[in-house]
Amino acid sequence: MDKKDIELLSPAGNLEKLKIAFAYGADAVYGGVSHFSLRIRAGKEFTFESFKEGIDYAHARGKKVYATINGFPFNSQIELLKKHIVKMAELEPDAFIVAAPGVVRLCREIAPQIPIHLSTQANVLNYLDAQVFWDMGVRRIIAAREISLKDVKEIKKHLPDMEIEIFVHGSMCFAYSGRCLVSAVQMGRVPNRGSCANDCRFEYTLYAANEDHSTLFRLEEEPGVGTYIFNSKDMNLASHMQEILDSGAVDSVKIEGRTKSPYYAAVTAHAYREAIDDYFDDKFDANKYQKELYTTKNRGFTDAYLIHRPFDKNDTQNHEYALSKGSYEVSGLVTEDEEHFYCKYKTYPGDEIEIFAPIGANIQECDNEIGKIYKKDDGKFYVVFKKILTDTNKELESVHSGNTNKIQLPSKLPYLTMLRIENDEETINN
Repeated sequence: MDKKDIELLSPAGNLEKLKIAFAYGADAVYGGVSHFSLRIRAGKEFTFESFKEGIDYAHARGKKVYATINGFPFNSQIELLKKHIVKMAELEPDAFIVAAPGVVRLCREIAPQIPIHLSTQANVLNYLDAQVFWDMGVRRIIAAREISLKDVKEIKKHLPDMEIEIFVHGSMCFAYSGRCLVSAVQMGRVPNRGSCANDCRFEYTLYAANEDHSTLFRLEEEPGVGTYIFNSKDMNLASHMQEILDSGAVDSVKIEGRTKSPYYAAVTAHAYREAIDDYFDDKFDANKYQKELYTTKNRGFTDAYLIHRPFDKNDTQNHEYALSKGSYEVSGLVTEDEEHFYCKYKTYPGDEIEIFAPIGANIQECDNEIGKIYKKDDGKFYVVFKKILTDTNKELESVHSGNTNKIQLPSKLPYLTMLRIENDEETINN
């Protein structure tokens, strides 16, 4: 396998995150407008116009964009769906991501020029199902999250021309590849149509009932243990990238998270880009990638099911909390003029702030009246501000996330560079 044969696919919840994913190493992104997508909240971030802008931005850089049409429509929606497919095809994405067999057929009829990628929600685990979809015109399957690497290789052996995409990082569902009904029952928000309320992340109180005389007992639990009973840990396969790439069966590795933060989009793309590149350069270092990934908000990590069968392990659930803060906070995001940043957290004069830059960034050291940029022995660049100056030269004692002024940098930094500081706050519930 050659480096060009493996694709790094990142989430694009909006235009900014699309640009960030590419800047930090992604080869392709996936996203869409809200209609018929499984992330309605993320889809609302894109209009047809801004999604087209993102596609054009990607194509100008030799990158790809895959459009999500992976919801499960009701009969009453089919005519609207047909119009939506026509409109999405006009944007010229590189593929449609589709889950329902009927929608696959509809896309092939309406827009035969657009390749079809089969959503993980189709739950493909074997070559028999893969063959059925191949015969329908699907040219890539996004395998069920529950698949094993052994089964991925078996599918590839039977269908060598079928591209296989697997998830390597991100949220896991208390359901089979996201095919869930919990929030529909409890909240009236249907997960399979894109409006999941994340009920599996809630804290639950358990009760026991006696049916003979209707007695109800509240089950007392040890504090902090056993309340988040449906809460899956996040998938993290960075340490297994060697095995995945050695298999020769995987064409694309996918990161989950269209509703996650811009920082998440940057760090995950950067970490998996390094893992892939280091593999081909014979310097793979799992600890390096894990150190970065742990800086993001997470629910704890698991290597899920690619290497181990579901019944072989019992560490995929986080019973203690819904979401951790991660070990870093984003202090700032560099603007397009490369001379300023917008504050995203808090910045004080004298603070040592790490510079987390896009892949291939060229950072110059400097020392002037605004601040100092320097490289430390750990190979990372840092900035210390002597003054906090707005773009109108107003001096501030400090700057916080509520301040919308652009803040001057001591020297130019690449667009979409992030400034980050270690987080000293405790785990939170979300």
